[in-house]
Amino acid sequence: MKNWKTYTYLIITYLLMHVGSIFLSKYLFESFPWDASFTKTDKIYRASAWALFSTNAVAAIVFFFIIYPKKKFFQVFKGKKVSVGKAIIWGFFGFLLALAGQIIAGSIESAFGVKPGSENTALLADIAKVSPIIIFSIVLFAPLLEEIIFRRVLFGGLYQKTNFIVAAVLSALVFAAVHGELQHILIYSAPALVFSFIYYKTKRLLAPITAHLLMNGFVTILQLYQERLLKWAELKTAFSFFIN
Repeated sequence: MKNWKTYTYLIITYLLMHVGSIFLSKYLFESFPWDASFTKTDKIYRASAWALFSTNAVAAIVFFFIIYPKKKFFQVFKGKKVSVGKAIIWGFFGFLLALAGQIIAGSIESAFGVKPGSENTALLADIAKVSPIIIFSIVLFAPLLEEIIFRRVLFGGLYQKTNFIVAAVLSALVFAAVHGELQHILIYSAPALVFSFIYYKTKRLLAPITAHLLMNGFVTILQLYQERLLKWAELKTAFSFFIN
């Protein structure tokens, strides 16, 4: 595997990013001169948000310097890549497919008695309400960094040694496991499989990055404006009942 050193450096950077965010969050919580009006929860959330944003930004820069000299790093599949415009369009349809996949996966999990809802997603939404800077990590950095690791490095590396099905399934399972909610392994695996598929079809990492970005952005908006959306739905239902 000619890119194994590059893969190793990227994975180590990705792991250090997550470990570093934990330590930086603790340091900020204990050492930063917080406003006296902040509650303990506010301090924890703000420290976590800024720590994650900072380590994500550093990791993105390190990723750039690791990948930039490798001119053929993104050449995984044989054949011609689609244009940038078509890759973005594929990303949009990939987002819709991933969303449909999660709905189906959620229904399957519910049939087996798995409680719906992600604690990770809910926690990130709560943090975003207190410290919106984390939205950059959720919507921008996560799709970029995770697609490089899970689609280019893991899926792409496995694909070059095995085949599409093996590479897609294994990378999807690892992607799901890393998120730490094994009861929702189907919820996380479904979009991962879609992202691998559109990466394979377009031969451009831009496609799954776009789909991932749209997915995270959509979920973030739903979480942040959940109460307003529910109230709007209730008002709409009441109004419909009234005019009928």
